Amino acid sequence: MPSHDFRAPRLFVDAPLAQDARVPLDRDQSNYLGNVLRLAAGAEVLAFNGRDGEWQAAIEGRKRPDGLVILQQTRPQDHLADLTYVFAPLKHARLDYMVQKAIEMGAAALQPVLTRFTQASRVNTERMRANVVEAAEQCGILSIASVAEPVPLERFLSQRPADRLLIFCDEAAEVQNPVQSLQGAREIGHGIDVLIGPEGGFAEEERALLLRQPKILRLALGPRIMRADTAAVAALALVQALLGDWGGKSA
Repeated sequence: MPSHDFRAPRLFVDAPLAQDARVPLDRDQSNYLGNVLRLAAGAEVLAFNGRDGEWQAAIEGRKRPDGLVILQQTRPQDHLADLTYVFAPLKHARLDYMVQKAIEMGAAALQPVLTRFTQASRVNTERMRANVVEAAEQCGILSIASVAEPVPLERFLSQRPADRLLIFCDEAAEVQNPVQSLQGAREIGHGIDVLIGPEGGFAEEERALLLRQPKILRLALGPRIMRADTAAVAALALVQALLGDWGGKSA
């Protein structure tokens, strides 16, 4: 695969990308390129849409950037590991942070679930999607993770495919070596769901329901209680390193 260009600005566009195609820019994109980055007509950026790979593109427009002309492909489309991050929503800035880090860690889907002790019952999924795009633009990711609407934990568990591995990060679990625990689950085959609960933890009836799931790995994240956004980074790093695409695998 061609190497990443870490210096060129990257822009997500929701339009087909092919050589010589012309892509209009919306007002926010025009403002970002023209007023924030101070780029004018003729300057080059990298464009991607989550489907057609990454493309070198030149800015068009007289007074301000108003479109892109697509020049040549720089990277073919790739695919994220089949990894869903399932979480109890947090409030405002901490949710923004958690979404951004989950994308940087390579999550392919985000699924908010509502539990008894969930602190934020209202979830702005449009804001989450904006954070997904911004994180992908900044860290070189070509695929755009999906963002699902929040559902009660019980409904999520009843609807998820039973052959997917559910990694249940449980603060009440006996502390054991998480690396050894994950190494025992190397044969995945049908994708992974990583579940992090709310700040107040899971209710006992929720924990009992989780432990009855057919393909579940209960995981302790060390001897200290982490904040939910910290636990997200720790859990996804472990899963990607041992079961995901950090080592060339694909969940």
